[in-house]
Amino acid sequence: MQARIAVAYHSGYGHTAKQAEAVAAGAGKVEGTEVRLLPLTELDDELWRALDEADAIVFGSPTYMGGSSAVFRTFVEATSQVWGDGMRWKDKIGAGFTNSGNMAGDKLHTLTDIALFAAQHGMIWVGLAEYGGWNTSTGSAEDLNRLGSWLGAMSQSNNDQSPELTPTASDLRTAEALGRRVAEITRVQLRGRTTEPAPAAA
Repeated sequence: MQARIAVAYHSGYGHTAKQAEAVAAGAGKVEGTEVRLLPLTELDDELWRALDEADAIVFGSPTYMGGSSAVFRTFVEATSQVWGDGMRWKDKIGAGFTNSGNMAGDKLHTLTDIALFAAQHGMIWVGLAEYGGWNTSTGSAEDLNRLGSWLGAMSQSNNDQSPELTPTASDLRTAEALGRRVAEITRVQLRGRTTEPAPAAA
């Protein structure tokens, strides 16, 4: 059974796009997974069709001034029709990622916003399940999940460097880990849906 994963994201300068590609790469490493990268630059029929057909949607936005980008918020508000039309995304897997120039940058607020958005659509949220890195004297910026985020994947990109140089390799590996986990859990959920329901208790 093929699991269909959509990575729906906005990237202002290309750094969040690198993170989105890493999420997609991680999901694609799980056998039986089909992944689509969907930039949110045009909210056309093809985009809505791809999102409706997906079994899981991983949402991504840069963090600007402590929240998601205006482009991403435009997309969020446009989904009110999806929500009003019988909650079409109910029971899909949902997850999120974000990038900012500062090490903290209030990225948690962006992920919380995305998670609440997914909850309003009745989606099932999947977080990052990797031990936090760079939290001991022997740790380093090369550690997986170096920013210590579990609601979703975070990355940090220096404002004066291009997407060819940043986010760091460790942040991209962290994004890959999120994509892989989303794909694995989506496949578990799809198998569960095809299992015969247990008989009701007498």
